[in-house]
Amino acid sequence: MSNYYKRRMSLAGIDISALTNDDLFDLVRKILESGIHGLSFSPYVEGQGPGTEIEETQIRERLAIIQPCVRWIRSFSCTEGHELIPAIARENNLKTMVGVWLDGDHKHNELELENAIRIANEGHADIIAVGNEVLLRGDLSEDELLDYIRRAKEGAPGVDVGYVDAYFEFVDHPRITDACDVLLANCYPFWEGCPAEHALLYMKDMYNRVRAVANGKRVIISETGWPNIGTAEGAAVPSLENAIKYFLDTFRWADAEGIEIFYFSSFDESWKVGAEGDVGAYWGLWDKDGVPKYW
Repeated sequence: MSNYYKRRMSLAGIDISALTNDDLFDLVRKILESGIHGLSFSPYVEGQGPGTEIEETQIRERLAIIQPCVRWIRSFSCTEGHELIPAIARENNLKTMVGVWLDGDHKHNELELENAIRIANEGHADIIAVGNEVLLRGDLSEDELLDYIRRAKEGAPGVDVGYVDAYFEFVDHPRITDACDVLLANCYPFWEGCPAEHALLYMKDMYNRVRAVANGKRVIISETGWPNIGTAEGAAVPSLENAIKYFLDTFRWADAEGIEIFYFSSFDESWKVGAEGDVGAYWGLWDKDGVPKYW
């Protein structure tokens, strides 16, 4: 019997509310040791962020930390050294969702798309994710985004092409939904102020809203997670206990229902404080130094 099915059997029926912290840590460790589907991977270390040129050695070092725990990784960009990630991941027997970072800088967008198509044609991309929350931020129009998706599909035939955004954007933008081979939905009960005890139910609803408009296409949760430190978002409270239980609830559901999830995130990243406040720095399963936080 595979480790995956052994894990499904071991998770079934566990009442995590009755477990001690030591028991919770042990269960997280067992899940990660047997391997989760996917992780959002950013190779930044303390003091780095967008604009930093990342070296191959650093990518290898950071990837080596998470590689034993995961089957897929998701990258976010194809420039500033991030274009090296997919080939290195392949060397480590990992599948890849290759992110194309799009924003209002059209010249830079062209370089991102060009590199992603090259990566795919070299055989290093399983999915191309064209854009991340572009519509949510208002960086591009729907027509502009559709053109980037079309060009990615034409440039990398045979590779699934999708777009990443908040779950409701796929309901609100049916042309985008129709254009994608796969729907990549970010589902964050935390950012919508949902109390931790109701978060799994809310995430299921988010996922099912996308499935309802998918017309049978594959739906992947491209981001979800819960921070352990920081300011509350409404009734959503960051804490060690809430973060651990959200992780466990997420993967108990994923195992039971066969849901593909890229958990956010691999490492704590302090540069995110600028956009998200203090809570932005504490979404990792590993801390900024690569030390496991929950097991």
